Amino acid sequence: MSKKVIDAFANGKAFIPFITCGDPSLDITEQLVYACEEAGADLIELGIPFSDPTAEGPVIQAANIRALAGGVTTDKIFAMVERIRQKTDIPMVFMTYANVVFSYGKGTEDFIQKASAIGMNGLILPDVPFEEKEEFDAPCKKYGLDLISLIAPTSHERIKMIAKEAGGFVYCVSSLGVTGTRTEITTDIGAMVKLVKEAKDIPCAVGFGISTPEQAKKMASQSDGAIVGSAIVKLCAAYGAECVPKVKEYVKSMKEAVREA
Repeated sequence: MSKKVIDAFANGKAFIPFITCGDPSLDITEQLVYACEEAGADLIELGIPFSDPTAEGPVIQAANIRALAGGVTTDKIFAMVERIRQKTDIPMVFMTYANVVFSYGKGTEDFIQKASAIGMNGLILPDVPFEEKEEFDAPCKKYGLDLISLIAPTSHERIKMIAKEAGGFVYCVSSLGVTGTRTEITTDIGAMVKLVKEAKDIPCAVGFGISTPEQAKKMASQSDGAIVGSAIVKLCAAYGAECVPKVKEYVKSMKEAVREA
């Protein structure tokens, strides 16, 4: 039995890195997965590039453009995951946009069936609101993928409703706006997490804006884990094909900070 999303939280606070598939290349993405796992990552988010990633800030938008320009396709990413699954069963989820899922093969079910068959554990779709998730949620349940729900500081009375139906873990968005590093995170994460836990016993991980070990430790102290994307994608952009040891070192420092939370 392969690992599941929930297993990422089995050994205390989780650290979850995000990687844009194909930036700088799919070979490097594959190496980054192994390096992140060796550095202590508990679950890995793989971003499938999209031409109009509305939830992303400039760093991840630029990575999407570079990856697409380099010829990355969903099928090539699926093939990479099959290679990865021969070497590791670390929990992995795709983060992408509804359009990518819709436009694959004959549509949503084809994408989800394939993602499950190659060993992915979950799916995050930041542009699909809770009220419109059914057409993705039903096939995810059918094929055993967790559809990860996002809650934002503005979700308020919807938080419990979203949490009740959430799978895997709840992705707590720390800041309003798009992804990207922040100098300070002022959202009351503890209050968001409390509302989720009142509705369902499910792990909560915090993402958007975390870039330093101090921020990761603070966010993990109020939740079950920290998610970091832009800071890792920045390293990939800065070091290109030489980024793997830099990302590994960074992930190790972040995991150590989360462990102390």
